[in-house]
Amino acid sequence: MTALVTGSSRGIGADTVRYLSGAGANVVVNYRNKEARARKLVDELTAAGGRAIAIGADLTDPESVARMMQEAKDAFGGIDVLVLNASGGMESGMAEDYAMVLNRDAQVNVVDNALPVLNDGARIVFVTSHQAHFIRTTPTMPEYEPVARSKRAGEDALRERIPALTEAGVEFVVVSGDMIEGTITATLLERANPGAIDARKEQAGRLYNVSEFAAEVASAAVDPVPEQHTRYVGDVSGFAAE
Repeated sequence: MTALVTGSSRGIGADTVRYLSGAGANVVVNYRNKEARARKLVDELTAAGGRAIAIGADLTDPESVARMMQEAKDAFGGIDVLVLNASGGMESGMAEDYAMVLNRDAQVNVVDNALPVLNDGARIVFVTSHQAHFIRTTPTMPEYEPVARSKRAGEDALRERIPALTEAGVEFVVVSGDMIEGTITATLLERANPGAIDARKEQAGRLYNVSEFAAEVASAAVDPVPEQHTRYVGDVSGFAAE
């Protein structure tokens, strides 16, 4: 099995790659500008007996994504699991529409470029948050709302592809988790809204850490696809379903 995980030089993506590699998968570590960190992770995985490569690609650049998919195919012959982990929108200095460009447009483009190199029976895993998944019915913190809406727009755009993906023999599952302690997003949210993480932890009872959530993402790559193509991680009782 070969897995490509976007945004996997650090955080949830890196731990997802570790789990998949530990289970015997060939892995592609994708990074945008953290090359040294990505190559260090590849060295760690290969030292443990795994097969891994690092490929840099800016997901908002279609040509860059196309090159990444071709390199993955050249290295491993095709992809069995595509984990759409990379996201953003809270970074400073980005264009006003950056969140939508990355969290919706780029996700669709990655899938479009991956389809020709996906092996029979492949699976696509889209990683999101409860705050984004339920944004149409449950308000979130103002600081996170643009990201949440763009993530939900990306999820919706990909869900519209489910019939075509199914016809092509490709499975699709969304992994939705609560705030994850130790992520860049959580750090930025805490900086913008001090106390936000502790408040959410009190509401939810507990929050998953990076490694725990990554284990769920890796499991979603191989477990049976759940109802409505959605795997919930953590408490959802405070969110209103549509």
